[in-house]
Amino acid sequence: MIIALGLSPVVIAAGVAWAAATDNMFPTSHTGSTCFTGMGNGYPCQTDDKAVYFYMDSSGEYELESVDRSTVNNAIDGEYRSTDLAFHYDSSPVFEGSGETDIIYQDGSTGLSDSAAGMTWCNAAGGDGRDCDQQYIRIRGNGYYTYARVCHETGHAVGLQHGDNASPQLDKHNDTRLGCMLTPSDGHPDLGANNRENINATY
Repeated sequence: MIIALGLSPVVIAAGVAWAAATDNMFPTSHTGSTCFTGMGNGYPCQTDDKAVYFYMDSSGEYELESVDRSTVNNAIDGEYRSTDLAFHYDSSPVFEGSGETDIIYQDGSTGLSDSAAGMTWCNAAGGDGRDCDQQYIRIRGNGYYTYARVCHETGHAVGLQHGDNASPQLDKHNDTRLGCMLTPSDGHPDLGANNRENINATY
């Protein structure tokens, strides 16, 4: 749009496109290219579809307390609903075969190192090598289930990486453009523009 001010026109840009600061969606040039299964194996993989079905463990050893369930819902509503991903709660989860529930949230510390507050891993790899049919998120209880940490681990479950695995690499501890993918996982509450851009470009 051009506005005439005296003799000199002023050009005003209408709608400047934003570009991601880095590519931190699996796979990048700083990760492997194959999605591996098992706790602690490989890098966080992409989910297998833009429709993401999730379940919060509701009984047994890994049951989420009511406050933790609220935190998961709040983080998904606050950070991921505005992306091209479509999150749906699956009250009848599927754990094997076709149509597995995409993300299973658990409360517990089994298998976590002493320094880890939470972890995301692929339980069943998809067919193209870069995606996962079902991913688990396990976060310690007793106050570790925070909004920022749920944002971080959910980011891993859709393929977002830490800054040192991004391309170009960013300081995973301090570069706020990484949003809630900063390390440690409770470092920043917001998904942020960079992560939204990568999610939307992928899904």
